[in-house]
Amino acid sequence: MGGMIKFVLFCNKLGQTRLSRYYEEVALGQREALEGEIVRTCLRRTDAHCNLFEHRGYKVIYKRYASLFFIVGVDGEENELAVLELIHLIVETLDKYFENVCELDMMFFFDRVHFIVDEMIVNGFLVDANKANALAPLRLLDMDARG
Repeated sequence: MGGMIKFVLFCNKLGQTRLSRYYEEVALGQREALEGEIVRTCLRRTDAHCNLFEHRGYKVIYKRYASLFFIVGVDGEENELAVLELIHLIVETLDKYFENVCELDMMFFFDRVHFIVDEMIVNGFLVDANKANALAPLRLLDMDARG
């Protein structure tokens, strides 16, 4: 991936944000407006639409898995197919950890979801595309917690 990831959003089909991670400075009020606009756009689009649109200078790529939307905003230089692969990689990694991730996992274990995303994306760049590497520190924490 050559460009930069600007934000990652996970939301449900009611438009409620379950995770938001920004990799550039965006004021809180602007974040709420941006998320609302992007999520409403994703919810309005049908399967006949492509998974890409431009909004406020961002290239927005999204994918729906069951009742969850995984949305990534990038700069104009980013490869759309690479971002779709990234979204799928994140979902596969979450599935591996939660054994079929669902919205409740994101609500009750939001710290784990953030941890996984943070292991894969740092400062807007993909740093590790290996599921096992992304999950290893979390598995150690889980073992330590069980003691």
